[in-house]
Amino acid sequence: MSVELSRVEEFALIRLNRPKALNALSFALIKDLGRAFDEVAASDARALLITGEGEKAFCAGADIGELANRSLMDKKRGAEIGQATMGKLERLQMPSVAIINGYAFGGGLELALACTFRLATPNAKLGLPEIKLGLIPGYGGTQRLPRVVGEARALEMILTGKSVDAATALAWGLVSRIVEGDPVAQGIAFALEFSGHSLPVLGFAREAVTRALSTTVIEGLKIEADLSTLAFQTEDAAEGMAAFIAKRKPAFKDR
Repeated sequence: MSVELSRVEEFALIRLNRPKALNALSFALIKDLGRAFDEVAASDARALLITGEGEKAFCAGADIGELANRSLMDKKRGAEIGQATMGKLERLQMPSVAIINGYAFGGGLELALACTFRLATPNAKLGLPEIKLGLIPGYGGTQRLPRVVGEARALEMILTGKSVDAATALAWGLVSRIVEGDPVAQGIAFALEFSGHSLPVLGFAREAVTRALSTTVIEGLKIEADLSTLAFQTEDAAEGMAAFIAKRKPAFKDR
C-alpha cells in the first residue's frame, strides 16, 4: 500500500510508501491519506507521526503525470479534495508531527504544513516549486506557509520556487528541530514531550493559538478566556492542580 498506517506505542504512524516515485502524492494516495486520517481520528492515539519511506524524500509533491489533460472542473475538484484531506489532518484532536526526511516539495510541504509540528533531518529540502510549472500551490500552501514563516519569506519561496535547506527552515521557524538518527525514533522522542498531557486541553491550547492568527488581539483574548474557562471545567484540570499541590505526577484521563 502507498499509505501505511501502524501503531508505535501510543502513537499512530503514517508512512508514505512510494519510494520509487519519491513518495509523490498521486490522487489515489491522497484519498488513502484521507481514509487514514479518519482512522486516526477514531483511535485512542495520543499523537500522529507522518514520514516517508526511504532516505531521499518525505514527499516530493504531486504526481505530475496526473495533472495534465484534465477538465477545468476536474482541476478544481482535485484542489478541493487535496485541501479537504489536509484539513482533516489539521483538525485532528491529537497533535501531529511531520518528520521530514529528505525532499518535501509542493504537496509534500503542504502536507507537513498541515501538521502541528515539523521536524527535519539534516538532508531535508523544503519548497513550493509550483511556479516553475506555471502553477501555484493548491493544497493550502499559500495560506499556511505565510502563517508559519511570515508574508515576505512565504512570497520568496512561492514566487521563486526555490527550496530551503534544513538549517534555513529551522532559522525561519518552518521546522521546530533538526533531528539525526532514526526519523521515527526521533519523532517519538519529540512527541513524548507533550503526549502525557491532557488531550482535550492540548486541543484547547492549539485552537487558541490557531485562531489567534486569523483575528484581532481583542477577539483573540476573548477566545482565550472562553477556552481557558473550558479547560478549568475538565476533570484533568482538577487532577493537575491537585497533583501540583500534593507534589505528585498527575494522572490525566482525557476528561
